[in-house]
Amino acid sequence: MEAAEASLLRQFPLLLPQNRAKTVYEGFITAQGRDFHLKILLPEDLQLKNARLLCSWKLRTILCGYHQIIQQRMKHSPDLMSFMMELKMVLEVALKNKQEIHALPPPPQFYSSLIEEIGILGWDNLVYADSCFSTIKLKAEDASGREHLITLKLKAKYPVESPDCFVDFPVSFSVSWTPQSSLISIHSQFLAALESLKTFWDVMDEIDEKTWVLEPEKPTRSATARRIAVGNNASIHIEVDPKHPTMLPECYFLGADHVVKPLGIKLSRNIHLWDPENTLLQNLKDVLEIDFPARAILEKSDFSMDCGICYAYQLDGAIPDQVCDYSQCGQPFHQICLYEWLRGLQTSRQSFNILFGECPYCSKPITLKMSGRKP
Repeated sequence: MEAAEASLLRQFPLLLPQNRAKTVYEGFITAQGRDFHLKILLPEDLQLKNARLLCSWKLRTILCGYHQIIQQRMKHSPDLMSFMMELKMVLEVALKNKQEIHALPPPPQFYSSLIEEIGILGWDNLVYADSCFSTIKLKAEDASGREHLITLKLKAKYPVESPDCFVDFPVSFSVSWTPQSSLISIHSQFLAALESLKTFWDVMDEIDEKTWVLEPEKPTRSATARRIAVGNNASIHIEVDPKHPTMLPECYFLGADHVVKPLGIKLSRNIHLWDPENTLLQNLKDVLEIDFPARAILEKSDFSMDCGICYAYQLDGAIPDQVCDYSQCGQPFHQICLYEWLRGLQTSRQSFNILFGECPYCSKPITLKMSGRKP
C-alpha cells in the first residue's frame, strides 16, 4: 500500500489526500503542460468502482463525450494510481482532438500558391483533392506507360513544412525539401523515382502476364515476392531485389520432393547460365530448363488448388503449400491443416521440427517440416 501511495505521489504530486482515511483526494492533474482541478471521493473500502470523480468546469468541458469511457475505466481499475494514469491518457487524447478541431485554417496564400502550382503542373495530373486541400493525389506515368499515384498530406505551414508523401513503391521514398520547394519539385522527384524502378516493374509485369502467379493474388506495385506455378502441384517462390531486378533472386521451391528436388538440382547445376542482360523470367526458364505454364492454359488437373483437408483454396490469406510426395497422389494441403491433422493421429510422431504421419488422401507416408514457430 505504501509503495502504491509513493508511486501516486511521484506521478501526480499535485493530487493529495485530504483526510487520514485517504478517502478524499483533491488537487490537479497535468496534461500537455496544463493543470486541471479535480476531486476524487473513495468509499471506505477504497474500491474505485464505487468512487466519484468531481471535475472543474474546465476539465468537465474538455472531457465531454468521454464520460462513459472514464466510468468504465474507474470500474475496472485496481487502484487509484492505475485510474489516474488512464485518466491522464484520456485527457491527453481529448486535448489533442480539441486542438485539431479548433486549429486555425491556413492563410489565403496557402490556397492561392497551391492553385498556382497545380496550374503549372497541369490539372490533368491532379487525381484528388479534399475540400481543405490538405490531402492531394497526383498521378504520373513511367516510361512503360504505367500510371502511379502519390498522396500528399499538406500541413498548414506549407511550404515551410514538408508535406508527408505516400507512394506504392518497393523501396522507401523521401523527398528533398526546402521552404522554396513546391508540388512541382515533388512531382519531379516522383518521376525520377519512377524511372529508377522501371526495370523492376517491367520484370514483375512480365511474370504477372506470362505465368500463373499464385501469390499474391492481386500484387501491388510495392510487392517484391511472387509464388509462381510450375505444374504438378509445385511452385517456386521468388523475392526480387528492386535495385537489381535482373539478378538471381532469393528463391525456394514448394511441392512434393520428387517434383521439386530435380528443379533444385537444375538450379544449382545451371546457375552459371544466369545472364543479367536477360529478363528474370527468361533466366528462370533457362536455368530451370522449363516453360512456365500460363494460367490460361494450365488445367485444374495440372495444379489442384484446394486443400485436401479443408477443401478451400485460401485460409487466412495462405494457400496450400504442402504436397504429398507420393507420385500417384500429389494432393496439396495448407500447412496449418496438415499440422492439425497429423497432430491428431495417434500413429504420427515428431522428431525435432519434423512431423511424420500418413497422407489424409492416400495413406502413404507424409512429412511436415515446421518452421521455428508452430504453423
